[in-house]
Amino acid sequence: MNSAAVYPPLAAPAANMYGNMPNYAGTAPVPAVYPPLAAPAANMYGNMPNFDGTAAGGYVPPPMPTEPIAPPQPGPVPSDWSIPSLSEDVAREAFKNFASSHCCYSSSPAEDGVIAKMEPYNTFRYRLETFTESRSTEWAHKPHEGEPPDFSPQTAPQPWEIRATAPSLFTDHKQELRVPFTSSIKDCHSCHATGKEKCDVCKGNGYKSCFKCQGSGRCGEEDCTQCDATGKEKCSGCNGQGMKDCKTCKGNKRLLAFIQLKVEWTNHVEDYVVEQNSGLSSEELRSAHGKELFKNSQPVLYPLIGFPNPAIAEASERMIKDHQTKYGQTSRILQQRQTVELIPITKVNYSWKGKSYFYIVYGNNNSVSDSNYPATCCCVIL
Repeated sequence: MNSAAVYPPLAAPAANMYGNMPNYAGTAPVPAVYPPLAAPAANMYGNMPNFDGTAAGGYVPPPMPTEPIAPPQPGPVPSDWSIPSLSEDVAREAFKNFASSHCCYSSSPAEDGVIAKMEPYNTFRYRLETFTESRSTEWAHKPHEGEPPDFSPQTAPQPWEIRATAPSLFTDHKQELRVPFTSSIKDCHSCHATGKEKCDVCKGNGYKSCFKCQGSGRCGEEDCTQCDATGKEKCSGCNGQGMKDCKTCKGNKRLLAFIQLKVEWTNHVEDYVVEQNSGLSSEELRSAHGKELFKNSQPVLYPLIGFPNPAIAEASERMIKDHQTKYGQTSRILQQRQTVELIPITKVNYSWKGKSYFYIVYGNNNSVSDSNYPATCCCVIL
């Protein structure tokens, strides 16, 4: 696959830490809408003749589809979109379970309260999921452990030509891959190829203050036996050497530098809930499980047409358009899925000890919301 045409070259970078690599030049750099990395402070890796450093350091837009995508088809419209009314017995049982789950709640209101009225506030939740794949490149390195570098005059594959193992649809996942024909052996920039660095425990001294006498050499009226009254003890971090293996190269003195491809699969989820006036909080609505009316999945979705609730149809059209604009420019949209749920919500008005109260039963599992339960106490759990 030749995707060169979709990767126009950038303006010349201010500096190139890794040198030039002609087998990754010109066609792979990120276009102007993806700003290049800040100019590196120094050329720590020297020349790399088979790579143009402008190609590493940013998101790479996906190539245009080689074949036109078939026009999306309208999603199905459910025929049954009603929820049976909640019975008083089920509402009371849900309230009893709610009270018993709180150690400081008396069961009396739930058991003795008299239900006066039950008001349904059932509402719809529309959920849109857009599953995308994005790719970016960056310079990376690892300690050189004897493996040969693979740079050569052979052209390195472009970011979207490299095979990656995708997860299941609508599952977030990340994968890092080394771009073939871009690796080279370089001296370690952290230790200047010595393999050693100052111990960060003793700052290179080889010793530290004695923990027993706090560096004084005395413990009360006596000489400190821990450090023989010197106030110092050998640093355990470097065994008294003041130096230890370099963290960057692991003491190997050299690095294998290469271009790393990052592939990220992301499921972008957005919900829309039709406004309801039950008093249920947005957090409770978000966690509620509803009756699934339908679930429609296609590579490219078409907005719902003819849905009984106009607000859902409008939300579907707006959100699908937004997702295409938001995610289609920087990543490849692999699949979209839209779901409509009917969330049961019932406001239960009841009286207890001559006063009026209410609670809300919501979701398929009959969760209860009541922030003003009338019989609570303070208790201490030891």
